[in-house]
Formats: sequence, C-alpha cells, structure tokens
Amino acid sequence: MKRLPLWLLLFCLSPLAQAFDLQQLSEQLARPDAIHGQFIQEKHLRALPQPLISKGHFVLAKQGLLWLLQTPLQQDYRITAQGIARRDGNAWQMLPNKSAGAEQNRLFLAVLQGDSSGLLRDFELSLSGEPQRWKLTLTPRSVLLKQVFNQINIDGGELVQRIELLETQGDSTVLRMQDSVATQPLSEAERHDFAE
Repeated sequence: MKRLPLWLLLFCLSPLAQAFDLQQLSEQLARPDAIHGQFIQEKHLRALPQPLISKGHFVLAKQGLLWLLQTPLQQDYRITAQGIARRDGNAWQMLPNKSAGAEQNRLFLAVLQGDSSGLLRDFELSLSGEPQRWKLTLTPRSVLLKQVFNQINIDGGELVQRIELLETQGDSTVLRMQDSVATQPLSEAERHDFAE
C-alpha cells in the first residue's frame, strides 16, 4: 500500500487540529469584563397572530446581568448567581427562585457568560463554525428541561448575537443582541446596582 506524503497527511488533519471547540468558545465569551448593548425580544405564542415584542438594553459583567426593559413597559432586572431581583423604586427586590422563568434566566446568564460547564450539566451541546461565526445548539438532558424546551439555538461571533428558545408547547422566543460593545467599563451606577 502506498503511503501518503507527510505534507498531505498534515494538510488533511489541519482542519481537525484547528477546530473551534466549546472550551475556546467559553474563553472567548468570558473574556470581556463588561458588555453593553441593546436587545429586541420576540415572544411567539401559538395563540397570538403577532409576536410580543420588548426592547431595552443590557449590561453583562462578571457579577451578572442587568436587563433594562424599556418597551412595552419600563422595568429593570438584575440576574446574578444569587437569583433574580427587580428594581422597586431605588431598591432591588429578590424574586422567588422556584419558577421556570428563574431557570430560564439562570440558563440565559450561563449562555452569555460562556459558562459551558454549567450548560453541560443540563444540555447536550453541539458547536459548529469558527470564532467569528458560530452556532451552538443545546438539547435538554434533564426531564424538567425536556418538558419546557425542545431545543435552544445560539448564534454569535465575538459575542452572542442571537438566542432562539424553541418550547415544547409550540411557543418560541427570539432574542437579538444588537450594538454590543465590550470596550466600555461599568459606570459607577452599574457597579452600585451589582453591589446592592
């Protein structure tokens, strides 16, 4: 049998050696100290002909996520490892942590912060693409999550750009992160919001 030249063998194997993996994606998403951006969320409900649309801006930092809803109503949320809080006047009020929404927000924070180890506990992860253009598919492992989600699709480049949640009941949510910048440090007010 004729042997392949070494250069041809290396050429054939090089895409495998250069493959973009979950560890690299996690490191890439965890790199920025703070990310500021806008979001548009579309909630598609089977019972409604038009999606429910909400807009606002977000601040993602090592401490957690500030989710500042502007339309259709103004409401500020803070999502951290300790749970979810809603701004009530000048103070943050912790919300009950037992709801499906709380689980969804914990998941959302893990996705944005690049916590693949947290995601691997609950999902099968499938990553394709390259650092500047990738797609991550999450398929639920646990019985609880299988009751809520069929699949979660996440698209991004340097940062997360789009998240699609496909629910078992036929509803879905599409979240687009726009104008995200990772070069702006936290403001004094933002640091205060995370410290409270």
